[in-house]
Amino acid sequence: MFAAADFPWWIAGGYAIELAVGRELRPHGDLDVLVLRRDQARVRDLLTDWDLYVADPPGMGRLRPWRSGETLQPPLHDIWCRRTPEAPWSVQLMLDEAEGTHWVSRRAPRIRLPIERLGRRSGTGIPYLAPEVQLYYKAKATREKDETDFEAVLPLLGEPQRMWLANAIAVTVPDHPWRQRLTPPDAHK
Repeated sequence: MFAAADFPWWIAGGYAIELAVGRELRPHGDLDVLVLRRDQARVRDLLTDWDLYVADPPGMGRLRPWRSGETLQPPLHDIWCRRTPEAPWSVQLMLDEAEGTHWVSRRAPRIRLPIERLGRRSGTGIPYLAPEVQLYYKAKATREKDETDFEAVLPLLGEPQRMWLANAIAVTVPDHPWRQRLTPPDAHK
């Protein structure tokens, strides 16, 4: 459904990790897609026939319709999508911040990356969130499935990606156990 999009987008969540490792790791309940907040009107137009709800307020388990023409401001960032009101939820859109040519973490604005480094492409051309960025999001409240994802993708991360992830996690979850595994032992002195 995003093939016709004229804006950047990336598969996120567990599917992003699977696209990075090239194999299925576990079952998934829905498909996560990350888009930049500045492109939300274009996303809304692309999904004009879908039933769209925004988590408002975030993390509280409440949804309300995302009205046509409505511009979502921070802290609103999660949009639940289904083809019709009778269909199950199938896509979760996540809006993230950008300044110029840089992605900016909504959790900690000092965590940034050039947008061209935010994602990768699968062998079949599907854009997905760079694994180090996806793991950064997963580090906030790590679950068993996040540990599975971390274990699977860790061997594929080069030193620059490991260091970026370790430094990003240090800003938001300083005592996270993944940091020890991402950096050489002498870096913790």
